[in-house]
This record gives sequence, structure tokens and C-alpha cells, in this order.
Amino acid sequence: MKKFLFCILVGINFLIGVKVFSAPCYGTYLPKRNKFLLGIQTHAVFKRYLKDTYGKLRSLQHFLLLSYGVFDWLSLDLKGGTGFIKQHPLNSDEIDYPSWLGGGYGFRVKLYHNPVDKVKVVGGFQHISIHPKKVYLEGVKNKAVLDDWQFSILISKNLNIFTPYIGTKWSRMDYIHWRDGIRKRKKSDLTKSLGLVLGSDISLSRKTYLNLEIHFFDEEAAAISFLCKF
Repeated sequence: MKKFLFCILVGINFLIGVKVFSAPCYGTYLPKRNKFLLGIQTHAVFKRYLKDTYGKLRSLQHFLLLSYGVFDWLSLDLKGGTGFIKQHPLNSDEIDYPSWLGGGYGFRVKLYHNPVDKVKVVGGFQHISIHPKKVYLEGVKNKAVLDDWQFSILISKNLNIFTPYIGTKWSRMDYIHWRDGIRKRKKSDLTKSLGLVLGSDISLSRKTYLNLEIHFFDEEAAAISFLCKF
């Protein structure tokens, strides 16, 4: 129990002590050393507030997932796919950028595991970048990139086919906007950077499972993934 509490405190101090920039956390299952996870994921961001008068963002993203177990306690996570951005400035119409390319990367570290109590603590970093198609508004070219970063710490307990988890994350989601070739980074509201994560892995078979996850406070978002173990 002392080691368990120590891991939690280390993770929280790590999150608070680093001023960072939300992406799905992937849950607490890590592939074993030299093993893989392959899967698909849909990630929906319903609302993320931007700083000052920049309004809010929405996005829907679809990815192919690949995770590789470097060690039993370390996983590298990669993804590639498509996504769109909708940005709604204050007192202005929403800008709708059609779906195009997106991708991401990250890692997860097993901080604690008690096989008797089936409790696990996992910390991680994830980044997503979405590059939708450009749009023309009143003859002016508008281009955008969604830049999404987070650090997280999750605690889970295995309950047969269900492995629910809860955690916290520190995240940042920026809207990088080019208007007629002039670039400006519009940051997310940094007073809303700390979020709550709720999720669960649901075993479907010995080799396959679903991951469901929702985010609160820093953003309103949800993700669903189907994964296979290799």
C-alpha cells in the first residue's frame, strides 16, 4: 500500500510540476515485451474552450492504432487516420474544416501493479495532430491544425471481464490558424487544463477487447477503441 500511494504522489507531482499542453489515454493494459496491440479508434471532442475570444473547438477523429511493448512496463503508442475540425469564434459563424489526415504518438509506463488485488497504476503522454482540408471564406484561404497534448495518470482494478479505471490529466489543445498565409496559434483556455478521465476495458475474448473512455472538466470528449493482442 505504501508503494501504491508513493506511485500516485509521484505521478501527481509530475503532472503538476510540468507545464504541458487531450487525447485518449488508452487505458491501463500494456502489451508485454516484444508484443503488439492493433486496433481502431473513434475519438470525439464535443467541446474544448480556447483562450480569449477564440471560442471553442469540436472534432471527430478516426484512427488505426499500434502499440508496441518495449518492456513489460513500457509501451510505445502510434496512430494514424483522419479527422475534421470545427472552430466557433465568439460572435462569429463556425468554420468547418473537412476531414483529412491526422496522427499521433505517445507512451505509457506501468508505475505500479499488484497482481493479487488486481490493481494497476499507469502514467502516460499522448499527442494528436489533425490536419483537415483548407477552406475559403469570402475568397480568403483558411488553413488549420489541431494540436492536442496531454499527460495522464490512471488507476484501474480488474473485475473479470471489466477493468474500470479513473484518473486525471493535464492537457492542452491548440488551434493553429493560417488566414491568407498568416499563421497564428490560438491556445486552449489554460484555466481549464486539468481534467477527469473515466473509462473501462471490456474483454471480448482472450485476444480482443473494447476500450471506452470519457473526459470531463478540461474538455467534453469520448473515445471508443477495438483492440487485438498479438
